Amino acid sequence: MSITSSRTALSDARLLHDLEEVVERELNRHLRVFKEWMPHEYVPWGRGRDFDGPLGGEPWSPEQSPLTEVGRVSLVVNLLTEDNLPSYHHEIATLFGRDGAWGTWVHQWTAEEARHSIVLRDYLLASRAVDPAALERARMSHMRNGFVSDNGHSPLHTVAYVAFQELATRVSHRNTGHESGDPVCDRMLAQVANDENLHMVFYRNLLKAALELAPDQAMQAVAEVVTGFRMPGHGMPGFERAAARIALGGVYNLRIHHDDVLQPVLRHLRIMETAGLGPDGLRAQQQLGDHLDALTAQAARFDERRAALLARRAAAAGGSDPGASGGGHDRWAGR
Repeated sequence: MSITSSRTALSDARLLHDLEEVVERELNRHLRVFKEWMPHEYVPWGRGRDFDGPLGGEPWSPEQSPLTEVGRVSLVVNLLTEDNLPSYHHEIATLFGRDGAWGTWVHQWTAEEARHSIVLRDYLLASRAVDPAALERARMSHMRNGFVSDNGHSPLHTVAYVAFQELATRVSHRNTGHESGDPVCDRMLAQVANDENLHMVFYRNLLKAALELAPDQAMQAVAEVVTGFRMPGHGMPGFERAAARIALGGVYNLRIHHDDVLQPVLRHLRIMETAGLGPDGLRAQQQLGDHLDALTAQAARFDERRAALLARRAAAAGGSDPGASGGGHDRWAGR
């Protein structure tokens, strides 16, 4: 891979060409470490029974599932996000192409991601964790809207975005499992989270190569993605209310976003120590630093508000789980 001057702007076609070697290497590494798993093995089929409708089964009601309320809400948000896979595939296939190593990765990633919606939906329905009719109507609404990237349809911005988004998804799935109240759910989401972590490593390593290849452009992409970051499920029905409950429940919020998503990727890439930048790259690096400083202060304020709200709810409920319901809006509450 040739190193280009940070002051030489590369076209999208040139970037894709020059990164192809890295994509092939990372694809081969991914295929060596990825372990096949079967969604049906993680679903508690024994809990399942017919629903009301043509089969004349039992109507759904909330008490039929052991899930906590925050676990149920988070699982639905996660599933509806995964349901939009056709839109995500269209985005990256259009940007990265369907030929060579890029195309092979696009299809491999899509096939692996499809397992996630399969296992999540099967779990939710077999365990009777959600109203199946409401879930299906939400899926239809969300998928009709599709997904449009915030990243200006730039391959470099997309690589930067998914390097953070895949880790955010991994954290969200893992924390949902921990807060679900169901060991079966926790085990299932641990497996899904492992996939997301492998995808994050792929994109993070690709972003590292892009920073070496075109430092100014990559730094600008990282700064723009981090300062405007939104999870891909932000357009689903009822997202803001669900996001607030997820944030309060400790699944994904501003503190988690800062500490467990942004900082690990930025530290690994040594973003703030990157040298040899031109004026555009330096401005982007400074913008990123200022944003992280502001985010640190915002996270501290969020922690204080959350602690106070949970304490009030615990007192009012006589010690019952204060994270089971939420209120307010937190745009960082995540996937």
